[in-house]
Amino acid sequence: MGRITVRRPVVRVTVDRDPVRRIDTLAVEEPLEIRVAGTPLAVTMRTPGHDVELAAGFLVSEGVIAAAEEFRSAIHCGGPGSGGEINQYNVLDVALAPGVRPPAPDVTRNFYTTSSCGMCGKASIDAVRTVSRFDVREDPVTVGPEEVAALPDRLRAEQAVFDKTGGLHAAALFDVASGELLVLREDVGRHNAVDKVIGWALLQDRLPLRGAVLQVSGRASFELVQKAVMAGLPVLSAVSAPSSLAAELADEAGLTLIGFVRGDHMNVYTHAHRVAGAVGAARSTPAIGSASS
Repeated sequence: MGRITVRRPVVRVTVDRDPVRRIDTLAVEEPLEIRVAGTPLAVTMRTPGHDVELAAGFLVSEGVIAAAEEFRSAIHCGGPGSGGEINQYNVLDVALAPGVRPPAPDVTRNFYTTSSCGMCGKASIDAVRTVSRFDVREDPVTVGPEEVAALPDRLRAEQAVFDKTGGLHAAALFDVASGELLVLREDVGRHNAVDKVIGWALLQDRLPLRGAVLQVSGRASFELVQKAVMAGLPVLSAVSAPSSLAAELADEAGLTLIGFVRGDHMNVYTHAHRVAGAVGAARSTPAIGSASS
């Protein structure tokens, strides 16, 4: 496994004080090339660690696999070129189970992803609207607003690398019935953190993730909603705002999308029936166009 953090000298500048030289800890960002049966599929900028989960979750998000038995194995190998190159653990070759169709070798599958925007190279929105094998509309789970309000603090309390660097996103799965935190992953890319969580669930043979909530540390993009739907998750909760397309997809797919989960309040954008008391007691107030709405 590659390094997760590095230490780098910096100059700390404070107004009206002398500058101070110190050592700062940074989160590592390195490329990972994902291959399937030796064929390059995608490159993502990620924080090293849990790479097999990342690849597995990515394949779930892309609609290639949806069950543990479809994922055979994965191995780190050397970079492009001769077999004599030093293994930097930045190339991962995945083997699918016999009979599982590999990703289609067309332009919609050959793209470069970054830690900031995810699948930026998708040919069109239509190519991103992958059809899930799971119907989240059928999930009857209900979660209390108190439980949802507590999730960001529970997420933050487990972010060990963030404490050192301040530079990582996080995603975590919570079981609604037990309240248990099932898994948490950190990464420089929020989409990578979600893929690692979903990949963990796949390898644990837990898909679809019925009765669970996915909590993320940042905003809720279209891509994160898509990943949740592909994993069969009924509820996605974010500490910041969703995008318009994220809300549109969540509404269409039957996913409960919650944003601005801060303190004792939150905005439920779609399928509010899964948040206890959110429908019957709701009243209309003037829109103010801000996070406090």
